[in-house]
Amino acid sequence: MIPPFSQTDPIQLMAIPKLYIVLPAYNEAENLPALLANLEGVFERLARLGHERGYVIVDDGSKDATPQVLRDQQERLPIDVITHNPNQGLGPTIRDGLRRAAELAGGDDIILSMDADNTHPAGLIHRMVQMILEGSDVVIASRYRPGARIVGLSIVRRWMSYGARMLFQFIMPIPGVRDYTCGFRAYRASALKRAFAAYGDSFIEHRGFQCMADILLKLAPLDLVMNEAPMVLRYDLKLGESKMRVSSTVANTLRLLLSRRFDRRFAAAARAQRA
Repeated sequence: MIPPFSQTDPIQLMAIPKLYIVLPAYNEAENLPALLANLEGVFERLARLGHERGYVIVDDGSKDATPQVLRDQQERLPIDVITHNPNQGLGPTIRDGLRRAAELAGGDDIILSMDADNTHPAGLIHRMVQMILEGSDVVIASRYRPGARIVGLSIVRRWMSYGARMLFQFIMPIPGVRDYTCGFRAYRASALKRAFAAYGDSFIEHRGFQCMADILLKLAPLDLVMNEAPMVLRYDLKLGESKMRVSSTVANTLRLLLSRRFDRRFAAAARAQRA
């Protein structure tokens, strides 16, 4: 006969991770209210499983009503706001947001990042959190897995993105990763703590959108388990123009890829992290 669980059974004492959502925001006054409403709907369901949530939003020198929107939202939501003045770019913005979340989080907590323009499906967070609980250290919302779809994006941008992805997989493959540039991710907090301890500010050192690929290249030497969840990307829900300049982003990302591939210092650092 199997005895019942006692009050000191370790399974009953496992802590339920808190969820931190990091949003880099630049002129997102139109999109933030809808995004936060969608996120609150998801977190309401996750709260029934015992998960608490907190937000870290970095206002990167917005010139629209984003600061006022954040002040209004802080009255009802647990939002930690970091303000850049002037604008510093995506790299420093996501760096400061992830670092603040890593400082606030316990090692077993989960840190999520996503775009603030409401194109990423908040409903996917439930699956990404579950994959972390199942053993992954990093989960990427992927455009290149069966079941993924992209709505509202031109065919030219799709092919440019697909071509860049194939180059990454050929030149700098990371097990479990196909989408190197998507900013919608879930991280085990301990993984980010290790990365900031190992690299400091150089963990994220590029200003532009290529910083998202470099984060994965920096995490790879830490021997983390990375996985992906297929995503439906809804550019048709975004209000306002895209802030990404496609041609320059692709060129900068490819330069990053080649520099990392042939940078002996980066290779040496990678070996040191494995040791």
